[in-house]
Formats: sequence, C-alpha cells, structure tokens
Amino acid sequence: MSEHNEIVIDEWDLKLDKMIVELKNCQESNSLKSCTPCSQFFECELRKRYVIAVYESMNKGSGGGFEF
Repeated sequence: MSEHNEIVIDEWDLKLDKMIVELKNCQESNSLKSCTPCSQFFECELRKRYVIAVYESMNKGSGGGFEF
C-alpha cells in the first residue's frame, strides 16, 4: 500500500503566494531584505494586506480571531 502526500492549493494559498511575490518585489525595489527597516513599516498597506493573507491562509477563511 502506497501513501499519497498530496498538497492541495486553495484560493487562500494562491492569494498568499501572490502577496509574497508582491512583498518581495517591493523589498527588492527598495534594496531591503525584509520589511522591518522600511520607514513605512507600520503604515504600509501592502504589508497589511500580506498579514491578512497569511491569517486567511492559516484559517482558510473561517474568520475568528488570533488564538494561540
């Protein structure tokens, strides 16, 4: 009997992948390796959308708050 390790990519993972590309492009265009040293760190709309995409990818759109 063989095991199948299939990776299912859903709409939230696709959105996250897109946001990662956009974030990396922004970092590269500003000669940064991360968002942390950026002067727009707290005001950045792209970063805010990325954080939302990460959260939605984790909870698959089920809503709720951050629970650890």
